[in-house]
Amino acid sequence: IYGLINSVILALYAVGFSLTYGISGLANFAHGALYILSGFAAWTFIHSLGLPFAIAAPLAILVTGVVGFLIYWVLLLRLRGIALAELIVTFAAGVAILELLTWKGFYGIRYSLPLFIRGGVEIGSVAIDYQRLFVLIAGIALVILLWLFVHHTRIGLAFRAMAQNERTALSVGIESDWIGSLSLAFGSALAAVAAMVVLPLGVMESTIGYEVLIYALAVAIVGGLESTMGMVVGSFLIGYGQIAAAKYIGAKWMVIVPLAAIVIVLAIRPSGIFGKYKELEERV
Repeated sequence: IYGLINSVILALYAVGFSLTYGISGLANFAHGALYILSGFAAWTFIHSLGLPFAIAAPLAILVTGVVGFLIYWVLLLRLRGIALAELIVTFAAGVAILELLTWKGFYGIRYSLPLFIRGGVEIGSVAIDYQRLFVLIAGIALVILLWLFVHHTRIGLAFRAMAQNERTALSVGIESDWIGSLSLAFGSALAAVAAMVVLPLGVMESTIGYEVLIYALAVAIVGGLESTMGMVVGSFLIGYGQIAAAKYIGAKWMVIVPLAAIVIVLAIRPSGIFGKYKELEERV
């Protein structure tokens, strides 16, 4: 059960990153920073403004989506199509966000978000708290809702059109920069949704942003950057791989699993398990 929950957490980390790349071809290396930014935004709304978590969480998701939207229009607009420049700029933006959080004092074990549900239950011989079960249900629901959004809404269909054939999408009046900025905003908001669900399980540190980026990259690269099914499969492979490493080798080796997965997949099948082949320099 813990392997399943760990896999769902990894899928939550990666879903926003995969969405943005699949639609606009943009590898958002600020993804992890936006994840932890949303957590500290929610904490600020709760402790500085006195808002309940039920209101603070949606506000934090909205703020994070707006930040992603602004990153596109302020930093990326003139760089579209230059993959290396996009990578450098988004990574620099992520580092700037994390360093700003550290400078403002957002580090240490005193920061955490409240649980959605308290208590726990025994499943067989395994004791598990309700918050982790909530993570499991929320992760599955998010993937289903995302699929429905992409396939059955006008914006979602525009996203799909841009992802499948940009030239044809442009010819029917779909504006690429707006779709690119919206994809980055949606991806950032999804990172925030993941944060609202997962961060209550522990304390918040600004350095978590780097870990989330690594996990999101690993899941997306293993499964295939443009494939939702690949993202799900990649999260399960890495999630259960981490649990196996913790059980048979030691918990300290869990962090090696996603890094090893990236190296192995890029060496054997650079497109990922379900991805279409692209040149290596376009994917990294």
